[in-house]
Amino acid sequence: MQGKWFKRVIGVVAVGAMVAGFAYALREKPQMVDVGAVTRGPMRVTVSQEGVTRVREVYAVSSPIAGHLARTVLDEGDTVRAGVTVVAAIHPLDPPLIDSRSQAELIAARDAARAAVSMAEIDLKRLQSDLQFARDNLQRAEALAKTKFLAQSALQKAGTDVEVLEAQIGSAQAAIELRRAELASAEARLIPPNDPNRKPDASCCVYLTAPVDGVILSVFARSEQPVAVGTKIAEIGDPADLEVTVDLLSSDAVRVATGSKAEIFDWGGEKALSAKVRRIDPAGFTKVSALGIEEQRVNLVLDLEESDPRLGHGFRVYARLTLWQSDETLQLPISALFRDGRQWSVFVVRGGRAQQVAVEIGQMNDETAQLLGGLAEGERVILHPSDMISAGTLVEERKE
Repeated sequence: MQGKWFKRVIGVVAVGAMVAGFAYALREKPQMVDVGAVTRGPMRVTVSQEGVTRVREVYAVSSPIAGHLARTVLDEGDTVRAGVTVVAAIHPLDPPLIDSRSQAELIAARDAARAAVSMAEIDLKRLQSDLQFARDNLQRAEALAKTKFLAQSALQKAGTDVEVLEAQIGSAQAAIELRRAELASAEARLIPPNDPNRKPDASCCVYLTAPVDGVILSVFARSEQPVAVGTKIAEIGDPADLEVTVDLLSSDAVRVATGSKAEIFDWGGEKALSAKVRRIDPAGFTKVSALGIEEQRVNLVLDLEESDPRLGHGFRVYARLTLWQSDETLQLPISALFRDGRQWSVFVVRGGRAQQVAVEIGQMNDETAQLLGGLAEGERVILHPSDMISAGTLVEERKE
């Protein structure tokens, strides 16, 4: 009898153990989640963009005349003084080489000029002879006029002839000078470029001095070469007076105001440098991104409030500009947010279970979002909610 009851007890225990096992296996298991908190504190929204440093005032030294530039002896980084340091020297251009046809034409022009000089000299000698004869006639007329044997009109005509011939002689002398100048011009055009008799003139050159104190930023024409009017030779500036130019998306640029704070980072130094927005260009431009997308961008100019002597002209930097800032605001981790239709929502941990709550969001940065309504300070929200999380799901905070 006792054995029969013992077997019944064993059976009941076994059935109870099986039921308990099934109940344990089918129980709701909590989902392991990462949890963040709604906090109150300072918050800042920034945008970072690559920029380039540049000297605020760059002066270009260019050629004012066409000529032959002497070899530039200055290098990038050399210090110059305004009005003292010679940046470049420009000499006259050498005459061009003369081909056989041009040489024949120039020789003919020279011979014609010589003949014209001879003709002008002959005309001068003839006029001088006529003048001497007219002067003799005037003397005889004056002598006869004193004895009343010559009319007064004849005396006046003799004097007029002398004055006319004197004027013609002056004209003939000027014509000789003109013909001689034409001859000299024709002979000068025949001078070859490598004429050993040509003497250099030290006063013929143009020396370009530095317009301001500073250093040579770049040299564009280093070797000896002919240059045209306006050819850029070098650029001069002061590397200690730097500014930063940054191009932002137009949608970000409208959120930046003149005088906004910024910082320059990732430039190679140990710390970020503070800066301030000085100018926002009123016009944008189209720029194609690395993904091939056309973007409308706007240039911003930043003044460095801190400088470093290692920074120079044309260095790559990154600028972080403040779009919005608050000393104290309610915020939550941005990783807790997800979209439910058009509404931002989060999962809040309440009583060990997830509860979906719609929230109102203001400003957002890379880490946090401004919370305008829906939650109170200190409430815990689930970070990176997966598809396994829904309203009412049992959750358990993952321990680090």
